[in-house]
Amino acid sequence: MKNFFLLMLFATAMVMVSCSSDDDNNTQRVAEAEVFEQYANLVLDSYQAAFDDAVMMKNTIDAFVANPTEGNMTLAKNAWLTARESYGPTEAYRFASGPIDVIGEEEGPEGLLNSWPLDEAFIDYVEGAPNAGIINDPASFPDLSKTFLEGENGNGGEENVSIGYHAIEFLLWGQDNDDPSALTAGDRPFTDFVDGGTAENQDRRREYLVTCADLLLDHLQILLDQWATGGPYRATFLANERDVNLSQILTAIATLSKSELAGERVFVAYDNRDQEDEHSCFSDNTHRDLRLNFEGIRKVYLGINGSKIGPSLHDLVEQEDATLAAAIIAQMDLAQKEVEDTAIPFDFAISDDAERPQVLLAVNALRDLGDRFVEAGTLLGVSVSTDIP
Repeated sequence: MKNFFLLMLFATAMVMVSCSSDDDNNTQRVAEAEVFEQYANLVLDSYQAAFDDAVMMKNTIDAFVANPTEGNMTLAKNAWLTARESYGPTEAYRFASGPIDVIGEEEGPEGLLNSWPLDEAFIDYVEGAPNAGIINDPASFPDLSKTFLEGENGNGGEENVSIGYHAIEFLLWGQDNDDPSALTAGDRPFTDFVDGGTAENQDRRREYLVTCADLLLDHLQILLDQWATGGPYRATFLANERDVNLSQILTAIATLSKSELAGERVFVAYDNRDQEDEHSCFSDNTHRDLRLNFEGIRKVYLGINGSKIGPSLHDLVEQEDATLAAAIIAQMDLAQKEVEDTAIPFDFAISDDAERPQVLLAVNALRDLGDRFVEAGTLLGVSVSTDIP
């Protein structure tokens, strides 16, 4: 009987050890290496989608330039809007010390892709200055090659943007000088691109537009090459210490949420009541920029890559502190609601007295979400910043 009792104690102890071991395995069910692999795949697939849409846009621009009709201009505009849909979420990869921002000792291509705000008069005519811009000064700027236009980007000031998505946007839409209450975008006539049509230097305007579209593909290809399987940055990223990657990924979405999105992209325009400060001011597409940038944050945190939901930062946080994980999700849902409730178009939202309070709600919700990501970093033992470098 005594031996039986000892055997029962031993069996119970073994069950308890087994259960404890199972619990430990459950709490470690998502490995950090799996999270990093999922992130790398998400980044690559996102840039591939942006590249593919940029190719489609390039093709429609080529068709428009070859036959500049109103219908073909509309197709080119629609292609630009589509291209922004895939590029917008990739903003969540900025501020992570990745190749979008820095490659080795050199700057990455971000400033060549998405710089704003843009001084329209640096590129083309504006209201009251029909001869402004590189396009209208062939004597000083005879060369509209890719090398030249890339070299002019930021030359003389950060608002001297010569290439990228917003240069293409300006060339297609022109200035938006209407009162925001009109709810209208820029309305450049297609005849600006027709020989003998409106505005001078139509041939140079066509060449400039095509060159910008070509450069966009070149700069997106840089990112694809870096993140491709076996690519130089992907290899470095996957070999990093866990603290490095966790800190960089969380810093990226925390900074985008609190400082870049809430601050630079929303509050600055809100505070100034100036549509020139909005991200896509020519096309009035800023409302989509904001929603897509936020979508990128959500995808990174939850490990969402298309229909594939993989190991995520959220899993790592939840394994350590389910309460904090739930609080982050709740704040993320609130921020999404406040962003989506912001009026369309954005220049109307920041200028109309009845709509402005909602803009501020979105700002505050995004700021609080950034702070929550800092808490997640602390929980995981890494430092997370929300300051724009």
